[in-house]
Amino acid sequence: MLTQKDTPYFDAMIKYVKDKVVPFHTPGHKQGGGTVKKFRDLIGEKALKLDLDIDDIENYDNALKSAQRLTAKAYGADNSFFLVNGSTGGIHTMLLATCNYGDEIIVPRNAHKSVMSGIIMAGAVPVFIPYQIDKELHVPFNVEPEDVERTIKEHPKAKVLIIASPTYYGLSTDTPEIVRIAHSYGKIILIDEAWGAHFKFHPDLPVSAMDAGADMCTNSTHKLLSGLTQSSMLHIQGNRVKKDRVKSMITLIQTTSPSCLLRASLDCTRMQMATEGKSLLTKAIRLAEKARNGINKIQGLRCHGKELVGKKGCYAMDPTRLIITAKELGYTGYDMEKILREKYKIKVEMADLFNIVAIVSIGDTEKRIDYFLSSLADFASKEKGNVQKIQQISKKYHNIIGSLNNVPQQLLIPHQALFSPQKAVTLARSVGGISAELIVSYPPGIPLLLPGEKISGEVIDYIKIGMNAGMKFTSAEDNSLKTIKVVID
Repeated sequence: MLTQKDTPYFDAMIKYVKDKVVPFHTPGHKQGGGTVKKFRDLIGEKALKLDLDIDDIENYDNALKSAQRLTAKAYGADNSFFLVNGSTGGIHTMLLATCNYGDEIIVPRNAHKSVMSGIIMAGAVPVFIPYQIDKELHVPFNVEPEDVERTIKEHPKAKVLIIASPTYYGLSTDTPEIVRIAHSYGKIILIDEAWGAHFKFHPDLPVSAMDAGADMCTNSTHKLLSGLTQSSMLHIQGNRVKKDRVKSMITLIQTTSPSCLLRASLDCTRMQMATEGKSLLTKAIRLAEKARNGINKIQGLRCHGKELVGKKGCYAMDPTRLIITAKELGYTGYDMEKILREKYKIKVEMADLFNIVAIVSIGDTEKRIDYFLSSLADFASKEKGNVQKIQQISKKYHNIIGSLNNVPQQLLIPHQALFSPQKAVTLARSVGGISAELIVSYPPGIPLLLPGEKISGEVIDYIKIGMNAGMKFTSAEDNSLKTIKVVID
């Protein structure tokens, strides 16, 4: 009988190496023998020997199934699946498994671009829930249960609801209440829990999606736990979702040559969290609170925390997420991110117009937090920003922020618009046209425009503000956004 201390998938890989198998199979580097020397010297021969093809591991199917069963038990799911292309693949799987072409799906307007791209792939019709925008932080908060219920009532034909909890900023909604509402109306509820893979394992963290009763969720095990980059998990419970269809969609979305290293890291991460998760996360939370308290003692800086809980769109907050603003010092988040990287060799998770976001995880140490705090103190005492510039940006932002949360007029299904005849036009000439592409500010990855939406002057104004402040854009063919693709009439 396997226990949470076991790592069946990882052990199967180790057995392969110990057996000293002579490889006449992929990958072509043959356990590192054909790898470029400087790459091999950096990565190490042990890692390269474990870079295997799935068919080469003895009893591979049993090892994977055993590891996934242990994962389901650890997360409180009926079934769990290992993913090797991040939570993007999990989100696409959830949407393709529950939506048919032309189905309405209820989704927050500030959902991640992976949700929007999955909706496009499925050919579904998005019905948007308005989200909250905090006027002090200038960041998107989460959706409120009453807004979810109102949207469900207005669109009774929608079969599926998907929400993100927590957001990139670590802000959670009242997931148990939203799940209750969705199920009371007979809806399937999916949760993008990419940033909450650790929630299950500590009582001081927001409630996990599975504990809240969600039908499916996805976790990016690499974001805040010890999984390798791209490793993620998909969890299912209940009978509202067809397990066989989910498995079919996973095979459609994922590569036929999944990385054994990524899957092994998932197996080991599950073991680590199931056996040591609470103690490891207790340390991480303590370090995060030390950082937050220290930052708030630095003149000109502010790090937000528990005071946000109770505001519209913030039912709970992940304490390991540090939202830091230097507006009083005259810096945008982009300015601060650049200075920290160039002068102090510190790379934060993300920046927006007014904030940076830093992550504290189980991999952090007291020494690292101390260096972060001393660097921020030095930054605040020496760097001279432009307060007037920040005030002007803030004023422009306030003038259009209300319009940004108004759902743009959807004139075509996103899938239809993406594959319609189209042409590139300047920003000025695009106003009034129908977007033919996804325009996303990244990070945090929230779409400003979806294919099929009417382009408003307010959105173009916001894009210009962001471009002037250093905002980056993705998904568009022209990421400089000198032009935007519009549908040709």
